[in-house]
Amino acid sequence: MIVCGQAPTMSVCGLLRCTLRAQRKHVATHFVQQRALSGAEAVNALRPFYFAVHPDFFGQYPREREVNENSLKRLNGYLENLQKPGLHSVQPLKLSFYVRDTKDNSDVQPDILSSGFRSVSFTLHTNDVLSTVVNVLASCSLPVEHMKGLKGSCESSKSPSEAGLPFYRPIKWDKSYYTFTGFRDPEQELQQARRVEATLNIWLRNNEPEATRKHTASLPRREELNRLKEELCHKFDLTDIRWQRSWGVAHRCSQLQSLSRLSQQNPEALINLQGHTVVFADQSGMNASGHVMLGTMDVHHQWTKLFQQLPSYRSFQHQTDWLKERISLLLGGTQVVHTEGLGPVQLISEQYSTLNSFHKSLMSRRLHLHPRSLHGLTMMLENDRSTPSLHEMGHFIIPTSCDPPKLQVFLQSHAPEARHRTLRRKQLQAEEAAVVKLCLQSLSLSSLSKEPSVSSSQMIQCCNRLLEQRSPLTQGLHMCVSHFYSVMQDGDLCVPWDWKT
Repeated sequence: MIVCGQAPTMSVCGLLRCTLRAQRKHVATHFVQQRALSGAEAVNALRPFYFAVHPDFFGQYPREREVNENSLKRLNGYLENLQKPGLHSVQPLKLSFYVRDTKDNSDVQPDILSSGFRSVSFTLHTNDVLSTVVNVLASCSLPVEHMKGLKGSCESSKSPSEAGLPFYRPIKWDKSYYTFTGFRDPEQELQQARRVEATLNIWLRNNEPEATRKHTASLPRREELNRLKEELCHKFDLTDIRWQRSWGVAHRCSQLQSLSRLSQQNPEALINLQGHTVVFADQSGMNASGHVMLGTMDVHHQWTKLFQQLPSYRSFQHQTDWLKERISLLLGGTQVVHTEGLGPVQLISEQYSTLNSFHKSLMSRRLHLHPRSLHGLTMMLENDRSTPSLHEMGHFIIPTSCDPPKLQVFLQSHAPEARHRTLRRKQLQAEEAAVVKLCLQSLSLSSLSKEPSVSSSQMIQCCNRLLEQRSPLTQGLHMCVSHFYSVMQDGDLCVPWDWKT
């Protein structure tokens, strides 16, 4: 028993944490049955979770950072949907996170990786904010006891600002929280994660030897990777083989070797792959672009089952293409697109459901748009939005449930700006391609790429500064423009686009 006013010792804190973990299931059940949760309270309740998965803490681990960023976006959309009035249920959502070990060493969990974080996957089937929050915390083995401070009932009405409050934002805790729970102070860690790095030349000078050593060691694996890719593409007439995430060369080789073994053991199973692009991803299926996704955690039996189902997936693809054409005719030539990298992976079945629902909505109200008045413009459909918007790259972002007359007014009033942004995007992409080519030639780089989160304007600015500096240290390097410095496991060098001089 801890008396108020006394500072608990480390041994008592350890005992307290064990007791808290034992009580989580009981407390979680109690809260789920008790009440609903407002948006502001959900933000407070998810503090331990946000601190454990915040992408800023994964600067040295680009793959894990990307997984957390995408999963957070999907979780936020799920929570926002639950707050929409009149919405009684949402589709189950499978999420994966890399969770940092935020406790002291006396309470290290057995599944913690050497890098200091663990992989967690779970599926949300909840229909209210409170049970969703509790499910997320419990699935990540995070505490729920701090939720006892919530009031016993929700306010009958909320202010507009609270109703539309985003779930994902930085929050400060009182320092006593870390003393009492044994958690590390994330504010201090975040400052360290964002600490100003050394200048580019100094960092290259210090890390080029390590990068060269790692790259030399990876050369046999790179050759094997290229050989396997060419062999599989030629043997089964594949359009291409890609990877959803920035896995290392050894990881990619093992995935291709696994597919190659399956082709040798059961060559008939891969016949249906002809003409497709294969993407090694987090889950198996066909994505909205029509590419065949092979889940890297699935076994051969699951891959084989997917190959057998490809004819039915192609039927989905034909139906989605027809719906896109019909929608384009109804909306003055605007094309429905799904841009990879601008959001989470969308399955072909999910896209068909979205397109079908949107098409029915358009057919219910007659629109008055000239057949080619919006030709050359593009739009993306999203189930998680309530109002239409215009993306900085020129895409219209349209809610599936958007009222057709209001949609017509929005498209017509924003069409000039959409054309301007689309033209600007194409100009930037052309300028980016030219300056990347010039960098490769002038700086003698072996390769130069960028992360999807780096915009064309940022890439152009980075490349122009590299050309101005013309450092001899870049010769022969494999460079990736990112938001942080890092030497990858295969010798590729990540540098921030806004590197310091």
